[in-house]
Amino acid sequence: MRPFWKNNSTISLHVILGVAGICLAIAATSASGREKLTDYDNQGSKIYRSYDARTRADMTSASGGRNLAEFYALRQYPGSPPRIPHKVDQSFKTGELDCLSCHEKGGYSPEYGAFAPVTPHPENSLCYQCHTPVLDEDKHFAESQWKSIEPPRLGQSSLGGSPPPIPHSLQLRENCIACHTGPAAVAEIRVSHAARGDCRQCHATVIQSEPLRIFQRK
Repeated sequence: MRPFWKNNSTISLHVILGVAGICLAIAATSASGREKLTDYDNQGSKIYRSYDARTRADMTSASGGRNLAEFYALRQYPGSPPRIPHKVDQSFKTGELDCLSCHEKGGYSPEYGAFAPVTPHPENSLCYQCHTPVLDEDKHFAESQWKSIEPPRLGQSSLGGSPPPIPHSLQLRENCIACHTGPAAVAEIRVSHAARGDCRQCHATVIQSEPLRIFQRK
């Protein structure tokens, strides 16, 4: 008697092709699942893509000296787009990628003697839509009663030693390591554990809108 597979070569071929198709489908599903996992929370995949684009030495290097006072001095209120604190060539207004030549991956600028901060949203290349150079503030603004809101306090952990919450919204700031790692990071908020990429696994977004109340059991 001849083996079954020799009598049924067509059926065997269909079985092989079917198994191969199932394997491909499982692989595609797994890849899709991984993509969903990395994009788990408000474009969280940006963090993972940034790790691929930046070197470990850059993320763990010492701070270049920026502090919170300088950080907020460039903003009219916490969360607003910072103004451009240096001169910009007029030709940059016509090129969408000119600003990204320095601010996409950072690096040291001998011209300004400082490290270029990394933008958390390099996909938004029309920088002048939100950021504008303001170098002579005294001659362009009238007197007003404007008072900026207070910046969020650092820390605010519920328990001693627990991960502090994120005190700001994640809109346009989904990429945590863009601001919290590297030599251009602000000294007070520069993290010491840049190798941990899943930031929001431990740090929850909690925007304080009202004063904290002391809990009282009824």
